[in-house]
Amino acid sequence: MSAPHQMIAAAIRRERSRAGKSLSALAAQAGIAKSTLSQLEAGSGNPSVETLWALAAALGVPLSLLFDTEAPATKLVRAGEGEVLESEQSEFAAVLLSRCPPHVRRDVYRVVMQPGEIRRAQPHPRGTVEHMLVCAGQMRAGPEGQEEILQPGDYYTYPGDHPHSYEALQADTLFMIVMEAP
Repeated sequence: MSAPHQMIAAAIRRERSRAGKSLSALAAQAGIAKSTLSQLEAGSGNPSVETLWALAAALGVPLSLLFDTEAPATKLVRAGEGEVLESEQSEFAAVLLSRCPPHVRRDVYRVVMQPGEIRRAQPHPRGTVEHMLVCAGQMRAGPEGQEEILQPGDYYTYPGDHPHSYEALQADTLFMIVMEAP
């Protein structure tokens, strides 16, 4: 079995299991033969793009997820490592520490911010909640009209589906953000 076939087979099995669907139910919902699905899950089938689209739709997942491997159980991101996302508005650099896995809607960021411009964030999707923990420095953050001065160790949670802002009051202000959405 080739590596792409193994990856697709594992992803289909994983997502079918997460969806709680039997082989027969998923095959029927996707409009494919049960034997075809069985072969795909065994890694011996050669699926067309249409078959993969049908399976992804029946599973309620993006097609790209069928090409993803399962995330390892542990993940270590050392300080100074990770993919940096920078703001054009202010000296704000966030590192995405954990992407939201399927069927779970939360992202975890480590952010370093410098004094100067205020980072104004537009509302996130309805029901989003932000959790902040200041690790070093000092900042002002929160929804418009409810901004708070935060010190190291302070935790602040607020609706992220309203306009909100972040402002570093000291150099190298370090904080964590966990964004969760329904």
